Amino acid sequence: MPVPVPQQRAVPAAETTHGADLTLLVIEDDPAGTFAVPELSSTTGARIRVRTARNLTEAGRLLTDDVDCILLDLDLAAASLPAGARPEGEAALPDDLATLKHVLRIAPRHAVLALTAEDDAERAAEAVRVGAQDYLFRGELDGRLLSRAIRYAVERKRADTAQHQLTESRLRAQENARLERGLLPTPLLDGSDLAFAAHYRPGRSRALLGGDFYDTVRTPDGTVHAMIGDVCGHGPDEAALGVELRIAWRALTLAGLCGDALLSTLQQVLEHERQSEEIFATLCTVDIAPDGRRAGLCIAGHPAPLIARHGRAAHLLPYEDGGPALGLLPHARWPRRQVELGGSWSLMMYTDGLIEGRVGPDGTRRLGQDGMVSMINGRLDQGLGGEALLEAAVTQVQELNGGELTDDVAVLLLERDEARIHRRGRNASRSRPNAASSAGAQRPPL
Repeated sequence: MPVPVPQQRAVPAAETTHGADLTLLVIEDDPAGTFAVPELSSTTGARIRVRTARNLTEAGRLLTDDVDCILLDLDLAAASLPAGARPEGEAALPDDLATLKHVLRIAPRHAVLALTAEDDAERAAEAVRVGAQDYLFRGELDGRLLSRAIRYAVERKRADTAQHQLTESRLRAQENARLERGLLPTPLLDGSDLAFAAHYRPGRSRALLGGDFYDTVRTPDGTVHAMIGDVCGHGPDEAALGVELRIAWRALTLAGLCGDALLSTLQQVLEHERQSEEIFATLCTVDIAPDGRRAGLCIAGHPAPLIARHGRAAHLLPYEDGGPALGLLPHARWPRRQVELGGSWSLMMYTDGLIEGRVGPDGTRRLGQDGMVSMINGRLDQGLGGEALLEAAVTQVQELNGGELTDDVAVLLLERDEARIHRRGRNASRSRPNAASSAGAQRPPL
């Protein structure tokens, strides 16, 4: 059987905030028929259309998306609540607030005005506390007041919704920041004589993670393994893939893999996890022997590291024996090259975001690896090292570029100071008690 739809009537035009028509749904049950919506004033040519519902069931049918505001009579009996509409825990609420609660549940995006008697100000204030945008007294209701109250309620609801969305966005951003910060690597170098520093800056706005990734671990045999890589692209998918590759590298390294075996396995991980076959990643790995004087180098389409030995200018390590980037060739191989480091040295690994910034007055030339080497040598001549060196280098690259870099930047620095290591060893020997003397002192007298 068709459900009868209560008559919808239009009232004279009323002023609205944006000059657009509004729709008011009036929910009231007046058996005597004495309540009527007053004539609404017109100042802008916009109209307020009025729909009337005698109970909550009828209101549910009339509550369409084009309704902007609801005028609810708080004297509407709670008996008009549809069956099962009262949630658990609301039995103690007054009847009028039970109906208001129901309206707020079925109309979460609509502005709500509470209508009550003049001597019931406390109940009216409670209605606003529960969730209504405003309240009106029945005896003081006129067209101008109602028109203004409707406009106010609609705008306040919009403001409340915007504030709620802003709060949700802020909380989501904070959660994402904590998640991204937790995915940044923590170097595992306990027991190593090497000093470690890193600088990481994603190219994506308001992000903490980009497609660049790095990591450093020390295995039980004393070898220090370092890695830096770059997934092509700059979005969140590339950042997620970079995290997967970094964690896979750490797990494989701790499991004893290195060189070609490790990179071949990483390529399998990339092929399974990437979104399309066009995605690839460059990578550079270095494993430094326990004595710190030599290392094995593997390059997969990545810029070669920079080395600065004590008393000598910085230069790039050999890269002629490198292999292709991961994900380009299905059966690629990556040879491992032995490199002599010496006693005291600084080894810097970086992604192409550091060398692809523009330089020159016309901004058409790239910094490039040669420009980076010259820049690092200048900073080393100033006596910089560690985090200060990396911070100064990235700052200078940005200044040469004329502004923020658009690409991700990751820079990793490992340093070994042989003189400092020897001094620390001598100090440790002096502070250690003589074993024989200690034993003699504890031996009981003959």
